[in-house]
Amino acid sequence: MAETKQAADTVTRDPVCGMTVDSNAGKSTFEHSGHVYHFCREGCREKFVADPEAYAEAKDPVCGMTVNRGSARFMSTHSAERFYFCSDRCQSRFEADPESFLGDRPAPEPMPEGTQYTCPMDPEIIRDEPGDCPICGMALEPMTPSADAGPNPELVDFRRRLWIGAPLAGAVFAMEMGTHVGVPIDEWLGARFFVWLQFLLATPVLWITWPFFKRGWASVVNRSPNMWTLIMLGTGAAYLFSVATLIAPGLFPDSLRGMNGQPPVYFEAAAVILILVLIGQVMELTARDRTGDAIRALMNLAPKTARRVTDAGEEDVPLDDVKAGDRLRVRPGEAVPVDGALVEGRSSVDESMITGEPVPVEKTAGDTVTGGTLNKTGSFVMEARAVGSETVLSRIVNMVAQAQRSRAPIQALADRVAGYFVPAVVGVSMLAFVTWLIVGPAPALAFAVVAAVSVLIIACPCALGLATPMSIMVATGRGAQAGVLIRDAEALERFAGVDVLIVDKTGTLTEGRPSLTDTVAVGDLDASQVLALAAALERGSEHPLAEAILAAADAEGASVLDVTDFEAITGKGVRGTVDGTQVALGNPALMLDLGLSVDDVSERLEALQTEGKTAMLLARGEQVVGIVAVADRIKETTADAIKSLHKAGLKIVMATGDSRRTADAVARQLGIDEVHADISPEDKGRLVADYKSRGLSVAMAGDGVNDAPALATADVGIAMGTGADVAVESAGVTLVKGDLIGILRARHLAQATMRNIRQNLFFAFIYNAAGVPIAAGILYPVFGVLLSPMIAAAAMSLSSVSVIGNALRLRALKI
Repeated sequence: MAETKQAADTVTRDPVCGMTVDSNAGKSTFEHSGHVYHFCREGCREKFVADPEAYAEAKDPVCGMTVNRGSARFMSTHSAERFYFCSDRCQSRFEADPESFLGDRPAPEPMPEGTQYTCPMDPEIIRDEPGDCPICGMALEPMTPSADAGPNPELVDFRRRLWIGAPLAGAVFAMEMGTHVGVPIDEWLGARFFVWLQFLLATPVLWITWPFFKRGWASVVNRSPNMWTLIMLGTGAAYLFSVATLIAPGLFPDSLRGMNGQPPVYFEAAAVILILVLIGQVMELTARDRTGDAIRALMNLAPKTARRVTDAGEEDVPLDDVKAGDRLRVRPGEAVPVDGALVEGRSSVDESMITGEPVPVEKTAGDTVTGGTLNKTGSFVMEARAVGSETVLSRIVNMVAQAQRSRAPIQALADRVAGYFVPAVVGVSMLAFVTWLIVGPAPALAFAVVAAVSVLIIACPCALGLATPMSIMVATGRGAQAGVLIRDAEALERFAGVDVLIVDKTGTLTEGRPSLTDTVAVGDLDASQVLALAAALERGSEHPLAEAILAAADAEGASVLDVTDFEAITGKGVRGTVDGTQVALGNPALMLDLGLSVDDVSERLEALQTEGKTAMLLARGEQVVGIVAVADRIKETTADAIKSLHKAGLKIVMATGDSRRTADAVARQLGIDEVHADISPEDKGRLVADYKSRGLSVAMAGDGVNDAPALATADVGIAMGTGADVAVESAGVTLVKGDLIGILRARHLAQATMRNIRQNLFFAFIYNAAGVPIAAGILYPVFGVLLSPMIAAAAMSLSSVSVIGNALRLRALKI
């Protein structure tokens, strides 16, 4: 009980919907069996009260322990069902292979009707059902992941294969390498048994990594040679050659035999290369699985249920049951379920998840609301107008999913090279075999096999496979030290040649929150008195800008004044009585309603508005006595960053959902080249596409959900780390410190990394280019030298060492 109580103090979870809840809020609670459960909303509480036993506890599917759902720290969703765990270890084991713990449970829910599947390596392949890619053999993936989908089945499968195969490859590698470092394992076990043990350890690795050979074979059948072709040929040749020397060592010349009379075997090379490739696949699948988190984060903005209002009363219904024309109630703190318009009530709605703007918007009857936005203060009834795939949020989800289905250019380059390299290597190998078989000395067959296998082994794609990931691994680590997080090689490659940088305003150029910028006194009052009167009125106000005024008043130590007869006037401002005198704060329309002239302050008011600030007039008695202005301040580092980006040859374009006046004011201060204001998330995506259609390479920097489509559509998406999680997930580059100077660091890093990758590819191929003809026996007629597979393997290793050493130079890169 003590442990349960401690967990409850740390983490409080709604036992019905699984959401985390602030236990200090003191709202929507219910006590059951001595435990106080907290709920995110009244609807969840009602479900719990109706059937507490169904929601109070759950069984850990891994260890079988009973877990309190209200205090469970570990939870995972699989096939639209929540599972609770006693520890992170049980959760990790479940997520790695959920089906092994579910027993005879019903089959997972199928993907939504109409789901299409595509190949991550060949995106032109689109199918209506899951399966394997007909070109490369990779598993097809849903084009749009489900919000409740479990982990990628292929990722779960490959992780299981890795756990089994890695120890086997490690064992055979340790055995073979031990003989080269002075540990006579072969003498201890006996030469023949030593080789047979390597065979027994390495052979299961080939079965474990059989999907690679399946993909390689598919590439041959479809005449599309790629990396899988090289992996299949290189490891397959090493393994088959080793099996041949194991079964029939007498076929090989004495010159190939070691001190123990056994020709060399390369079981460890085949096994280790395959496991390294498997590790790379697990890393790639994990990264791709994370990209789906961006779409799931978008989907989760909308609630799972809606409260429908009918003549018979109100009821909670699944979101999928909501139809256009339904009347829905949205209470304080709830997310708007679908797109629609208010028909009753009024409220302040936080639309930053869609617009990116920090100031909540006041809504009254007739105003539109967007699904996924957050209702702040009041309760209202809305009429649903766009539901399902027609909502703004759904359209954004589809745009992000479509933009994310892209193939890394660096991989396409490697495949194009492999398209010529693989047939050439196979051709040379066959030519060497035939030539040695015809003109070679006795035993001609043995020499022919050695030459052919040496050619294939020296062309093994180990270095080619390391060329890109090693550079990316080192570069991403170096970038992290400088506050620049890189998602993948595609982002680095594209960023090196960016021409246009499109930036969002709020949270990217500015701080992302309103603050008081000006306090102007008119008449007998001074600035501190104006601020004190404004703060007095705003203490009773729910206006979105009140927090900025109150924060400034507290910071400056303004006098605290009492207000009576307070009244909020929708769309105009607030008024009340202070020390027996009527005081009002609002726009010019409010002043005119009070019969006050604004002519004396109109010029100053217009100047503040031209600067993009929200200016409010303060009246006391029969005259206007001051102006207070609130704005989203520009970050201190932004101006210098824009200048540096201009010097770097980038065109800077601002794209914001804010007003034209505010956007122009910010652009003038920063010297931005082009401004697009009052635009929607879809318009931002179209703006990016327009620049790309002109043949320009485009980077987009933003921090809000509204930026996600443009971030994903751009050649390079740059997210400010202080922004929304979905923006970070949709971007190729994330600036941890939210500093625009980081874009320059990222560009320098990208250019240096691409140079490094090209150097690595050169190293990877130069050894093969020089070694292949030597392995084929070109030196034998002159020098009597025939390259043995052992030397071929050494050359292959040398190319790998060169690639790794070159990539490590990026650790010292100054950015």
